[in-house]
Amino acid sequence: MTKDKPGGITYRETEADYFTRRGLKRYAGVFSLWALGVGAVISGDFSGWNLGVGQAGFGGFLLAVVVITVMYLGLCFSIAEMSPALPHTGGAYSFGRTAFGPWGGYVTGLAENMEYVITTAVVCYFAAAYLQNIFETTDVVQPVWWAGLYVAFVGLNIVGVEASFRFVVVITLVALAILAVYFVSAVPHFQWDNLWNIEPDPGHSRYLPKGFGAVGAALPFAIWLYLAIEQLPLAAEEAVDVRRDMPRGLIWGLVTLIITGVCVTFLNMGVGGGAAYFGSATEEPLLDAMKITLGVTSSKVLGLVAVAGLIASFHAIIYAYGRNIYSLSRAGYFPHWMSITHGERKTPHVALILGALVGYAVLLVLHFADDSGAFGGVILNMAVFGAVIAYAMQMAAYLVLKKRFAHMTRPYVSPVGAPGAWIALIISVVALVTLFLNADFRQGVIGVALWFVAGLAYFGFYARHRMIRSPEEVFALELDETRT
Repeated sequence: MTKDKPGGITYRETEADYFTRRGLKRYAGVFSLWALGVGAVISGDFSGWNLGVGQAGFGGFLLAVVVITVMYLGLCFSIAEMSPALPHTGGAYSFGRTAFGPWGGYVTGLAENMEYVITTAVVCYFAAAYLQNIFETTDVVQPVWWAGLYVAFVGLNIVGVEASFRFVVVITLVALAILAVYFVSAVPHFQWDNLWNIEPDPGHSRYLPKGFGAVGAALPFAIWLYLAIEQLPLAAEEAVDVRRDMPRGLIWGLVTLIITGVCVTFLNMGVGGGAAYFGSATEEPLLDAMKITLGVTSSKVLGLVAVAGLIASFHAIIYAYGRNIYSLSRAGYFPHWMSITHGERKTPHVALILGALVGYAVLLVLHFADDSGAFGGVILNMAVFGAVIAYAMQMAAYLVLKKRFAHMTRPYVSPVGAPGAWIALIISVVALVTLFLNADFRQGVIGVALWFVAGLAYFGFYARHRMIRSPEEVFALELDETRT
């Protein structure tokens, strides 16, 4: 065993077949990566984001979207530079590890782990809400819908990387086609006044009915229009040409999401009952709007079509938490047995199942403990907590890597550079602070913060003494040596 004194890390020797039992298979090209990134996020256009309009009014939410779009531009360009330069499955953890050592890597990886595990729970919740509406089931059977969704799509992810990517390409294209049909059908029904029909609080205008201060409360819901596009670096060891395809997949994916996000923000709030209804009275905003624009009062088929967007994200983010748990476990941050892959299929089946169990447990706890009537908003804010910490750490890592390791080969260079990373870093920290300021969702955020602290304690007292020289660890150690 050897010890890295600055981080208090002990590396242990591995058995001969350690990495053989943890192998992955290359498959993804640029189109698959684009579909994975867009598919992971596309559910945000179908459900969840609309609750931000209820928090801040349409004007306040629109300002939040502008701020968050700027943040994601800085974030994605920075990640597009780092990922081909550090082409490991660890993704965000790898960036933090190289820039800040093991503790920085673990903080980043743990935050991202919480983001993706909870995000699958959020998407599962909204997908079940659609299905419950379609099949007219009671709240009592919600946990059954959740279990069925997890079993089906964890199973699909375990089948193999080829099947997983083929499905995400198809379902992402289907989701985009559904959005395109809605956008075209919504134009004749769009009314500008519908955007501003929320009754303003005393002293405020119809354009900012909750006041300028409410923009902060809308930030987490604006993030929902983009959250998880940054997962693409987790596919680095399964990409055919990561140096060429990863930046393209990220940037093309972000452009796609900006277009769909802007269109759905205006066209969903501009029909029917407008912002006053869609901002707070429904958890199926796109389905309810499609019933209006397509002239359908009730349709199970339409509902099943609309749920495709949530299925796309659910499947894609299951992929993400599986690779995140796999990479952290392979390096010893999480227990080593979590990173074992299927012998023939080369998929991290243990990690995929464990993440599903944790996500399902989160849903059950909130289902029985939350009586506020704001279940969807609570769990969404919990997911954003992990996301913005991971974003801040990645942007800080970008700035450090740019300065300390200027000699590192970079196949792609961010056009916004350090200024873009600084802006994204500041916005992510502001978003983190606002999570604790909103009393409607604070209890859930505090709960997930305690989970985060417990995870740090686990590493500090136990895992850091049982580390493995995984590809991410070896790369970081060797890069440090070249600098010294």
